[in-house]
Amino acid sequence: MEQYKQEFIEFMVESNVLKFGEFTLKSGRKSPFFMNAGAYVTGSQLKRLGEYYAKAIHDKYGDDFDVLFGPAYKGIPLAVVTAMAYSELYGKEVRYCSDRKEEKDHGADKGSFLGSKLQDGDRVVMIEDVTTSGKSMEETVPKVRGAANVEIVGLMVSLNRMEVGKGGEKCALDEVKELYGFETGAIVTMEEVTEYLYNRECQGKIVIDDTLKAAIDAYYEQYGVK
Repeated sequence: MEQYKQEFIEFMVESNVLKFGEFTLKSGRKSPFFMNAGAYVTGSQLKRLGEYYAKAIHDKYGDDFDVLFGPAYKGIPLAVVTAMAYSELYGKEVRYCSDRKEEKDHGADKGSFLGSKLQDGDRVVMIEDVTTSGKSMEETVPKVRGAANVEIVGLMVSLNRMEVGKGGEKCALDEVKELYGFETGAIVTMEEVTEYLYNRECQGKIVIDDTLKAAIDAYYEQYGVK
């Protein structure tokens, strides 16, 4: 596993973004782990988060894109910090763009987007925190494609939970790929997280012991992609 992936797994645990225990998800599923990307709050955390996204995007999609698009609201800071990191790490200027939940009808920057205006010919990488169902894409993809004649190169999330999506057969990221025709990727998958943290000390304690590993395995037996 690449060094930055290992570092990112430890970073999620350190930042209290990835938690283990028992959680009821929005879908109603009871999960032994929970990810809250809203817990990245300090300047140094956000700087590092942008760097991990930039590395994963560079790995997966190279440099051949113009815009990072982060769906409102959580995607807005993600697009901003990743654009900054991309400039710093790879010397490439990419623009950031986000949508507004409510259209602005006054001032010089009217419309339904924040940041850079999407232009014909733009190659766009979309950026999200975590995708368990492809619901957010249902709203966002038509907006982005409707704004200009753009090409969506792909989507990058921080964690692929690797659960079946709405269709009940494929994981949500694969469903998005099939539905909209662009690539999808994640900084890490839950399989990589479990494999890396199992019986490994992180922050002075074992994060995933045998009991928790059994609970994760049972969860994927029920909700994982067969």
